Order: sequence, then structure tokens, then C-alpha cells
Amino acid sequence: MSNVVVIGAQWGDEGKGKIVDWLSSRADVVVRSQGGHNAGHTLVIDGVEYKLKLLPSGIVRENKVSMIGNGVVVNPWALLEEIAEIKEKGVNVTPENLVVAETANLILPVHTALDIAMNGELGTTKRGIGPAYEDKIARRGIRICDLYHPELLRKKIDKMMAHHNILLKGLGAETIDPAQMYKDLMKISDEVLRYVGIVWRRLEAVRNEGKKILFEGAQGVMLDIDHGTYPFVTSSNTVAAQAAIGSGVGIDALKYVLGIAKAYTTRVGTGPFPTELNDEIGDFLGEKGNEFGTVTGRKRRCGWFDAVLVRQAVCVNGISGIALTKLDVLDGLEEIKICTGYRLNGEVIDYYPSSQVDQANVEPIYETMKGWSESTYGARSWADLPAEAVKYVRHVEELIGAPVSMLSTSPERDDTILMCDPFVS
Repeated sequence: MSNVVVIGAQWGDEGKGKIVDWLSSRADVVVRSQGGHNAGHTLVIDGVEYKLKLLPSGIVRENKVSMIGNGVVVNPWALLEEIAEIKEKGVNVTPENLVVAETANLILPVHTALDIAMNGELGTTKRGIGPAYEDKIARRGIRICDLYHPELLRKKIDKMMAHHNILLKGLGAETIDPAQMYKDLMKISDEVLRYVGIVWRRLEAVRNEGKKILFEGAQGVMLDIDHGTYPFVTSSNTVAAQAAIGSGVGIDALKYVLGIAKAYTTRVGTGPFPTELNDEIGDFLGEKGNEFGTVTGRKRRCGWFDAVLVRQAVCVNGISGIALTKLDVLDGLEEIKICTGYRLNGEVIDYYPSSQVDQANVEPIYETMKGWSESTYGARSWADLPAEAVKYVRHVEELIGAPVSMLSTSPERDDTILMCDPFVS
């Protein structure tokens, strides 16, 4: 059996929720290894909608264990709120089916305050994710295991706030009382610690038992802090290798990397977007694809499929196969374009450059394909697809250098054409 890593192969919002739900029904353990409650998946199971931000998708299924790894930054109040919300929908959440890594760093009120005070052109979600990762790297972060030791926690908070209150005051924002933040944390510490454990050891035991693990990625490769469109990125690594680093397993545990990509391209917030369409086709894709962020509700920018970006994602992540989503959104277009390269300073290049200036200046080179008038919505086999839609999918495979192993044709879980089962590949 293969363990599976799911990552977004574009700028996030690729439709991972449905694919992850399908995979989590087959996995024994589902693990989150990076990000925070700035990312989200929407799941619909038996007519009930679940909007998950921090909890792994396996939490809504019986007899599954969900784990939040050390690479995640955890807002403890948001965690408890999300647990309460899904409990109200009938989901059983206990220390037996949810384990949070004791070494995960906490997002505290000061981090949210800093995010709001400093938020500018990067367009963050203002949930404190970036400042929490900054404190982690600066070695002044508060980890969940610090809740076990109140006196140490008090000292660490005082030290943290001695640094941050100077910055908040300089930014014209209200300072935060460290004593009050300590009290607020201690009020919820027992409830949070109910779910805390040693994730890397639990995963070792799971692997020794031969169980199937799904590593659930958040956001997308082009938002990776190292490999994305820096500085318009998130504050963590979103590539496949982070699944090992952010959970505590060896890289030999990552057997199959499934990249999720839309049949077109979207992006939320600011930053370069070579194939963006500021015209009626862009509006068509946005309206038909219901392109609004799960967590923020922000409207997504839309454009043609960028094969250069996805090919780069395939290379950087070692992607085994692609789950292509929202093919049905392209129904009805007379012609469809695919970006196959860029023009930069008079030269043609076949990769996305690293420089912020070059990223903003590349011009897409398009190949035009004939569209289709027939509906692909709800198709569950290749025979249900129009010939031109099949040609489009096959050409995408050629351009990105990876097979399309799953094809999604609607938000419904069963409206999927499966060419390869990642867990047995």
C-alpha cells in the first residue's frame, strides 16, 4: 500500500476538498503538516456541508484518526471553536480520533494584532499565520507543550511581549497585556491538552501496522515560501516534502504525490498571474466556477490553464499524478487556450522565473484548442466526455509531464473519473 501526499499544484483553491474527502474515506489516518486556519476545505457528506480550516478532513469520518503535525501553527481558540462547530453537526471528536502535535507552535492574539497592523500589499488573511511562523523561526514562539508548564509559559509570554509590544506601539496599534494573554491561555489549556500527543511516534506505530496515511496539504505550490511567487506567498513550505518535515516521518513514507490542479487557473489576493483574464471569459470562469475563497470569501482571479507553472510543480514536488478538477467549468467555450511558455525581454522561456520583477513581466505564450458545447458535468467515465474534452485532458498531460490520474467533473464526490488509485500505486 502507498501513503499519499495531496498538494495543490497551482495557487491553492484547486478543489482539494472533494479529492481529499474521497481519499480520506480510504485512508486510516489523515495528517495536516503545514499552514494554519488560513486554509480551508469544503466537504459535503450525505448532504451535510463541513467547512474545515484547521482540522484534517478525516475528522468527519468514523474510524479515522486525524493528526495535526508539528509544521502547523495552531490558534487554540480557533481549534476549539472548530471542534465545537462540527460536534454540533454530529461529528464525534475525541482524543482517540484527533491528535495534535505537542511541538506545534501557537498562534496567539498578539500574532493576529501584528498581522492586522502590518498587513499591506501581500494581502494576508490577517489570521496571525505569518507572525506566528516568524516567532517560530526567531525561537521565541510558544509551543503547545509549554502549556504543561505554567511558570515557563509565563516567562516565555513576558519575553515575547517585551519584543512585540514595542513593535505594536511603533505601528500605532494597541499593546497587549502579557498577564491577560497568559490568563486567557490558561483558561483553555486543559481542553486543548486533551488532544495533544506525540505525533511522530503515533505515525511510526501506524506505519508499523501497515495502515494507510493521507498527508493533506493546504494552499498550493506557487504559494510556497521558497518555491512560490515570493513575496506574494504564504509563510510555510507547501511542497510535498513538507509532509515529512511537518509531521515527523521519514521521506520513505511519502510514496505517491497527488497534485491537484484546476482545468484553468485561479488566484486569491495580490501577486503575479501571467494568464489572468480581465475580460468576459474571466468573468465566465469565475461565475460558473463559483470562485470565492472558502475561508476569506474573497473573489478569485481567473485565467487560462498555465502548463508552465504546473510542469514546474510536477518537477519540484515529484508529482506522481494529477487530479484535474472543474473540467465542467470549461463547457460551452468555443475555444480554450493553454499557456505553454513565456516571453521575457524578447526571449522565450519554459519556466517561471524567480525574480519578482521578471515574474511580473512575463507574457504568456498560448496554444489554442477547440472547445466543446456538450456538457461534461457529472461525467463518470471517458465515454461520457466529448471528444474535444478528452483531447484537452490528454494534451494537458503531455504539456505538464505527468498523467491525469483523477478527473473531477462536479463538486459531487462520485462524479469522478478514476484512472489510478493512489493508495495501491
